[in-house]
Amino acid sequence: MTSATDPSPDAPTTPPAPPPRPVPAGPAEPAPASPRWSLPALLAILVLAAVLYSWNLSASSLNSFYSAAVLSGTQSWKAWFFGSLDAGNFITVDKPPFALMIMSLSCRVFGFGTWQMMAPMVAAALGTIWILHASVKRHFGHAAAAVAALVLALTPITVAINRDNNPDTTLVLLMVAGAALGLRATREGRLLPLLGSAVCFGLAFNTKMLQGYIALPAVFAVYVYACRLPWARKVRDLLLAAVTLAVASFWWAAAVSLVPAGERPYIGGSTDGSAWDLIMGYNGLGRVLGGEGNGGGGGTGGGGGFSGTAGLGRMFNDVLGGQISWLLPFAGIALVGGLVLCGRAPRTDPTRAALLLWGGWTVLHHFTFSMAEGTMHPYYTTALAPGIAALTGAGGVMLLRALRGPDTRWVWVLPVGLAVTAVWAVVLLRRAADWNGWLWPAIAVVMALAVAGLVSFRSGDRARLFAASVAAALVAALAGPAAYAAAEPLGSGGGPGGGGMGGTNPTAGPTTGGGPGGGRGGFPGGGQAPGGNGETPEGFPGGGQAPGGNGETPEGGLPGGAQGSGGPGGANGESPGGQAPGGNGETPEGGFPGGNGELPQGTTGDRPGGAGGFGGGGMGGTTSSALVTYLEKHQDGAKWLLAVSNSQGAAQLIVSTGKPVISMFGFTGSDRAMTLAKLKELVRKGELHYIQLGGGMGGGMGGNNTLDSQITAWVEKNGTAVKESEYDKSASSGSTSTADSGSESESGSGSGNSSSSSGRSASTLYRLDPSDLD
Repeated sequence: MTSATDPSPDAPTTPPAPPPRPVPAGPAEPAPASPRWSLPALLAILVLAAVLYSWNLSASSLNSFYSAAVLSGTQSWKAWFFGSLDAGNFITVDKPPFALMIMSLSCRVFGFGTWQMMAPMVAAALGTIWILHASVKRHFGHAAAAVAALVLALTPITVAINRDNNPDTTLVLLMVAGAALGLRATREGRLLPLLGSAVCFGLAFNTKMLQGYIALPAVFAVYVYACRLPWARKVRDLLLAAVTLAVASFWWAAAVSLVPAGERPYIGGSTDGSAWDLIMGYNGLGRVLGGEGNGGGGGTGGGGGFSGTAGLGRMFNDVLGGQISWLLPFAGIALVGGLVLCGRAPRTDPTRAALLLWGGWTVLHHFTFSMAEGTMHPYYTTALAPGIAALTGAGGVMLLRALRGPDTRWVWVLPVGLAVTAVWAVVLLRRAADWNGWLWPAIAVVMALAVAGLVSFRSGDRARLFAASVAAALVAALAGPAAYAAAEPLGSGGGPGGGGMGGTNPTAGPTTGGGPGGGRGGFPGGGQAPGGNGETPEGFPGGGQAPGGNGETPEGGLPGGAQGSGGPGGANGESPGGQAPGGNGETPEGGFPGGNGELPQGTTGDRPGGAGGFGGGGMGGTTSSALVTYLEKHQDGAKWLLAVSNSQGAAQLIVSTGKPVISMFGFTGSDRAMTLAKLKELVRKGELHYIQLGGGMGGGMGGNNTLDSQITAWVEKNGTAVKESEYDKSASSGSTSTADSGSESESGSGSGNSSSSSGRSASTLYRLDPSDLD
């Protein structure tokens, strides 16, 4: 018996056919050719961005807090590794050193100066645009990529921060690279891009610590949700990535911890001199929850007041609205619309995965920055820009295609999004009614015509009219942020270089007074320094105290301690009673010891301060050239030229002189870097001879704490007050070196040399020698 599948017994048997020969592999099918306009468009955007980020850069005022650390890193490899403020390695800046390392290496090779320091930052900013363009192009096409790149290049706060030596430019590059690699790992299911993403986020952590992790949950969630790998393989790869992330994040903190405390600088911003405390405190939860040195209290606290009251509407207030929010409403509409258009696509759909990642990036940054109760500077929001740019390009193109599709329900989604964008642009521009008043009516008219054209010409053979409508809509949507961005390099926004606070708190565009947080460059709430315990120490040049305590205050503080009276926001950071030199909130001439002028940019021969842009625009204002000359002449082999209360004053002197200066209480004035025992040891070894108490170059003793009182009492008792006439021949022979020579007139040494530290209204310079020790 045979089965139905057996061959018939009568059928002739034939040998099985041989297997087919393998066909030699031919060339892979070529990818679709890029449109001819794509690369030229990207190159044009990069050229435009390079001009915006570098035009008139040498006239910009960089942040001397970081400039000093970069200079110190060129003088000492130990300072380079730790991120020390001074080459003597007394204290570090309050950030990890990765961005400073890059700038210091550039300055080691090419010399210390504005261009040498900023060249790698400009390159990093252009690299961010390139990476974002490549990532968006892979998922959404060339048009979406070009729009995303242009939006990122023209974001006002991004232009402002990319012209400054703050670490945020490096931070954004690393986070965008990490996100792009995370998307690639999700799409391709490969381990190497996932590990590369972990390395990028780890280096971002070593740039600004926990801020570098804000977008990380979005990358993780998208990978877990959309990667097509089996769960076992996915878990294994994620564990390897977690190990890589930990190594890339904590290598510097671990290395610092291995160095004995007595052989390393005090870690600025920490409460115990350790990197771990800095991670969890000042640069960690303190930024979100507020706390010591971080200006808790949102809008009313010191730090939070720089960006207005904490709340979900913060990105739209008078301080931040013109910096970042121009396209934020449109990005939200584009995200929702894009996700709906993805419909029932498979879980692994790369288009939806990309929308989820950039949408998660935007939501996480928006929520974190909006609700932060600690220090919140406007320029932090530059990290929002890549998400907004990606969603604008990607979602905008998806909505444009839906507009031309057969489903009429989508006809009005893109026009509504564009109309909302135009209305918001008008609102933002009318906040600065005296600045380019023609612009907002032009935007309204052009956008209205563009929307009408999109609806009217969406079908039929009127492609050129439709393309013209699309171009008009793009121009109208970007005209406002482009004008703000151009104000920065052209100097048409108010302060020098267009920046509201120079290197201290860079912003773009015009002054917009009133509203939460006041105006660009002004004091939050209309000219009054915020209360609480924010960044700037209690003392101000001239001995004044910030209203409300020792809250964070923009550069220069309030000379004389007077309350701001310049109207809402303080125009361009103008000091009460008149505008400070330079118009950007600097301390007026004479507010420092000697009161006989300032040390201008580049007027000290071969000093590092000769590099344009370092002198007056950084932290700590100006310095007395006569006093600096005296200190250098009488340094007598000491390791440090001078000890001052905080990092603002120390940084200005370091950049001006190229010599180490001690910041006793760090940037916030609350660090416990200097103790009485440590001071005595420095004096005993002859490593420090001069210390400044009160206001002046150091701005006053930092936190009015126990250490401040102990050191002040001991120095006044044992030191010798330096007469102002010893370095300033125009001063009276009996006056001591005070910021206000009329406030005290003492000579000699001993307990009667000076007024007490409490409520000190002037600064005093003291000489200390080993013979002065008890």
